[in-house]
Amino acid sequence: MYKSVFKRVIDFITVFCTLAIIWPFLLLIIVFLHFANKGAGVFFTQERPGKDAKIFKAIKFKTMTDERDADGKLLPDSVRLTKVGKIVRSLSIDELPQLINVLKGDMSLVGPRPLLPKYLPLYSQEQYRRHEVRPGITGWAQVNGRNNISWQKKFELDVWYVDHLSFWLDIKIIFLTIKKVFIREGINMEGAATTEAFNGHN
Repeated sequence: MYKSVFKRVIDFITVFCTLAIIWPFLLLIIVFLHFANKGAGVFFTQERPGKDAKIFKAIKFKTMTDERDADGKLLPDSVRLTKVGKIVRSLSIDELPQLINVLKGDMSLVGPRPLLPKYLPLYSQEQYRRHEVRPGITGWAQVNGRNNISWQKKFELDVWYVDHLSFWLDIKIIFLTIKKVFIREGINMEGAATTEAFNGHN
């Protein structure tokens, strides 16, 4: 019952109340990013597969400028990442706009992190089971190693979560996530600074 009904209800109520409280803080972040990004915008969207692999657009705060070299190519991530962006990413604030995705029903507060659509044909049948539930802003793999574990292990953790999903497990993951944010553990960077690409199951 929790998985099929109450999880969605709790997600919606929790996010709605959270946004009602933190909107002044989000507005402040938007103002800072507007100036720091030099006209590149404050938000960006990325296509991601959700429940049953249905594609949706995940929303994030933009932490880089769109500065280009003389040939029109984007400068390296390390150059385009702003000082404000570094702070936003180090505190995982860039993920907060995904609360809108939770309200819309694209995502859940807790679940396997949504990855790139191009990975869909590369999963094994077992790995594909991560799409049996809504993807989350945080998940079991994120609190058990994040970028310090292999893709194989991440998918094992994702499927384990699908099989053991419960209210108390979600509460545990949320508290562990808060802890990891405060100690800034496992923060990954955009673009080239992210973990290596997934090339298919073994």
